[in-house]
Amino acid sequence: MEKIVIETVNPENSRIDKYISEELLDISRSFASKLLEENCVAVSGKTVTKNYRPKTGEIIEILMPEPKNLDLTPENIPLDIVYEDDFLAVINKPQGMVVHPANGNESGTLVNALLYHFGDNLSAINGVIRPGIVHRIDKDTAGLLVVAKTNDAHLELSRQLKEKKANRRYLAIVNGNIYEGGTVAKPIGGHPKDRKKMAVVSGGRDAVTHYKPIENFRDSALIECVLETGRTHQIRVHMASIGHSIVGDKTYSTRKEKVKTSGQLLFAKTIGFNHPKTGEYMEFSAEIPKYFEEILEYLRRGGTVGK
Repeated sequence: MEKIVIETVNPENSRIDKYISEELLDISRSFASKLLEENCVAVSGKTVTKNYRPKTGEIIEILMPEPKNLDLTPENIPLDIVYEDDFLAVINKPQGMVVHPANGNESGTLVNALLYHFGDNLSAINGVIRPGIVHRIDKDTAGLLVVAKTNDAHLELSRQLKEKKANRRYLAIVNGNIYEGGTVAKPIGGHPKDRKKMAVVSGGRDAVTHYKPIENFRDSALIECVLETGRTHQIRVHMASIGHSIVGDKTYSTRKEKVKTSGQLLFAKTIGFNHPKTGEYMEFSAEIPKYFEEILEYLRRGGTVGK
């Protein structure tokens, strides 16, 4: 087993399973609970239950189990690998690809492709379902994400994302014109009535999105969004909350649109971070996908989104 050591900082009276899942960014709370149930988590040398509430300055030791043989099937799915070394890979994910398996999506995912291309050379921190996955982007969002090959790389990349030291810039086409940039700082949590959706809610997790206009059209705009935090559906929820839902977003937009899309027009264009081993800053950008560019050209010719 590999040992991970975390010094607690501002746990805010959270239960330890919640704190571990947030500290390691994309580790699921259920996986953290499983580690606690199996006595793989100790505070000050003593094992604790998931109800324990850590205090600032305490040392949490986590024994990560050895990677299990996966039931998932490696699949020879083409991958656009923008960069790769012994510690990480940067992948340009196409629109329509789910990142990791779930009910109804057991195959054809990015994880199935990663298992084929990288085999056992993927971090095990997120358990057997999400090997290598440090952060996610939605199924219908195309663009860049970083994959960890080692647990140490995973922890360092997660730390940079959590501490807002990574650089993530997105392009989006939104409903309505935007002439000035701004910041949306609204907490995001589960939707009170629809468990498949997120929402701006009191008591949700802090979420901050910066946005600025790039180009305006008749009834829409191309904007750049910069993430400080990485909550589920963050850009989609935040932009909808200020009346500028993302075009093609059938979950959060209430506007009737005549533009036909396969999903929200959101693109993870740029990702930057310090290399987890060398500390060197690295930044990668991807070309705008063809489907995204075609809609931009339609809008530039005077086309409209609304009916």
